[in-house]
Amino acid sequence: MNHDAYDNAYIAGILNSVKTIAMVGASANDVRPSYFVLKYLLGKGFSVFPINPGQAGKEILGRMTYARLADVPEPIDMVDVFRGSAAVPGVVDEVLRL
Repeated sequence: MNHDAYDNAYIAGILNSVKTIAMVGASANDVRPSYFVLKYLLGKGFSVFPINPGQAGKEILGRMTYARLADVPEPIDMVDVFRGSAAVPGVVDEVLRL
């Protein structure tokens, strides 16, 4: 498989199989992009788990927020990252430990 480009059917197959999404960097601030995306995904019927250590134990849009990916009580199909690029390697390490 050529990993430089994927055809639309392949990408659609992946996205159609996703049911559970962890959102790293989810914000309770309704002007932040992660808040809008969380609201959109919930409206489309996805099960979304906000990840934000500063909000852990609180709800964002009615969803319990967790400090770490490992704290999510269900298997995760996809991880959306709303963090600066410097934080991404740490998020990848956390994903690989799941």
